[in-house]
Amino acid sequence: MARASRPVSRRQAWWLLATALAASAPLAPQVPLWLSITAGGIFALRAALTWRQWHLPPRWLMVLLVIAGTVGVFMQYRTIMGRTPGIALLVVFLALKLLELRVARDAVATALLCYFLVLGQFLFTQTIPTALMACLTLLVTTATLLAAADDRPSPQHQLRRAGLMLAQALPFMLLMFLLFPRVQGPLWGLPQDRFSAVSGLSDSMSPGSIAQLSQSDAIAFRVQFKGDVPPQSQLYWRGPVMSAFDGRTWRVTRKRGTYSEAPYAVAGAPVDYDLTLEPHGQFWMFALELPGTLPANSALTTDYQPIARQAVRNRVRYTQRAWPEAIAGATELPRILQESLVLPSGGNPRIRAIGAEWRAKLGDDSTAILAAAENFFLQQLLIYTLNPPLYGADMIDEFLFGSKRGFCEHFAAAFVYSLRAAGVPARVVAGYQGGEINPVDGYLVVRQYDAHAWTEAWIAGRGWVRVDPTAISAPGRINNNFAAAVPAGEALPFLARSDLAWLKELRNRLDAVTNGWNQWVLGYNPERQRDLLSSLGLKEPDWRSMTAVLSVLCGAVLLGLTAWILRNRLRVDPALAAWRRFTARLSKRGIEWRTWEGPLDFAERAAAHAPTHAVTIREIAGLYARLRYGPAPDESDLIRLRTKIAAFNP
Repeated sequence: MARASRPVSRRQAWWLLATALAASAPLAPQVPLWLSITAGGIFALRAALTWRQWHLPPRWLMVLLVIAGTVGVFMQYRTIMGRTPGIALLVVFLALKLLELRVARDAVATALLCYFLVLGQFLFTQTIPTALMACLTLLVTTATLLAAADDRPSPQHQLRRAGLMLAQALPFMLLMFLLFPRVQGPLWGLPQDRFSAVSGLSDSMSPGSIAQLSQSDAIAFRVQFKGDVPPQSQLYWRGPVMSAFDGRTWRVTRKRGTYSEAPYAVAGAPVDYDLTLEPHGQFWMFALELPGTLPANSALTTDYQPIARQAVRNRVRYTQRAWPEAIAGATELPRILQESLVLPSGGNPRIRAIGAEWRAKLGDDSTAILAAAENFFLQQLLIYTLNPPLYGADMIDEFLFGSKRGFCEHFAAAFVYSLRAAGVPARVVAGYQGGEINPVDGYLVVRQYDAHAWTEAWIAGRGWVRVDPTAISAPGRINNNFAAAVPAGEALPFLARSDLAWLKELRNRLDAVTNGWNQWVLGYNPERQRDLLSSLGLKEPDWRSMTAVLSVLCGAVLLGLTAWILRNRLRVDPALAAWRRFTARLSKRGIEWRTWEGPLDFAERAAAHAPTHAVTIREIAGLYARLRYGPAPDESDLIRLRTKIAAFNP
């Protein structure tokens, strides 16, 4: 019977069921609940069919089930094309394929389908746990493919053989990863909705928006400084700049020009760093104030905010230089100054009156007005809290003269409002403040709970000046960290708590591992590949030189593995070595063993030439055949074979 048409054995069916479970289980969160339940039910049915040795469903029923599954996926997604519908359809086909396992060809097709599903996991997530789960599934699937050809060895033996095969392929995988010419962007062409659920700063700010964001432990970006890390109080990561205010919500001005390079005069010492930005679905690219260089495919708005040409939907790594002492906007455009003075037509009468009083008393002296505003905020004894009350229409007055409780957005909004009321151009800047150094890898980690808002005021002769009203009332927020400024008893994000030292150390180690994975595996882009190859002596590497080096090294690895396999094949097969000693002794009597001849056939021929040793020859040949071709070789048989051959003297 041809190998491909042999019936699927019971042991092969169990192997295929285990592989199907391992390949489809990680995809359960990505497919509809009804499909996960249906696939689980089919797996249970397949297990019952295998256990009870019942007959498989008829083919006409399988055709109806395939049609029903395809229609179900189409009704769910209104298409069967694309990433998620395609994976869902593969899960349907895999589950139904288990119900028609009749011959070995079906077993091979099922195993290959599992390989595709392992690959499909990376279309949704590319984390370290996903990679480890994929490696485990790959091991089981390869062992299943081996069992489809020969199911006699034990499961441990099949897994060991599969692991050895994958280990032999590992050098080729590493060479392909390092040397195969990289392409820019995601390899799979992921759809635009991949990061639709990622949270982060938006282009508007209303009361409570940043306070809500500060409950998240998610990482916003990581920074590696090329010199000394600046003090915590200087780590202002500039993001959206908001000038438009409707009485409750601050928004980014849509009509903004852009610069191709920084338009201000630099001063002082620069700060150089590399920033790895997590995807957030918006256009802004955070930078330490004030940015002196621009990442690739980006521009600088007229309010000095770096923005990308396309929304940041993939992890981005860029090198930056900041000038903390740069003077920006000393000769600002009148249009920008005018829009930074606009207030709603009514509302908040008390702070309006105080601003008008400053203007009447101090005139056009914006420096004096700024000092008066800072002194006023200091005297109010405002409270920094994650749980501010809900404010009404006159939210600025209610905050400053009522409850006096607010988060950074309340402080920034109230300060800008008071300056505008006094005739000083001002605007809100949203971004992140501070960060935490991971002592394991030295990266500064900025999380969502580091989100912050501050104020920029335009001072004649000085340009735009950063003023952080939160620092006036809660200096611990700026000089230390977010958790240090929150009043005792208020709930903090789990990873922001300082009373769990062991958790913090564990988090740092896990984060360092994740960062290494992101930088050198997921972030191994064409630039990183060129840098690595240049450091190895391959000057100006292009696809031709990389392909040539890849071919040579893969050939060398292939030759080395071939030599190792041939050497170990003879060394690790003691039964064959003993058999060759036996046939060598018979050859001295003129009985030559032909390499194409089976051991039992040779024994009959040798027994005819040496009838006095016929019994011993047949026993030795039988032992060798059992050791060499039997399903489960026994160590005692090998000892008996060696003993009989040692005593054999024709």
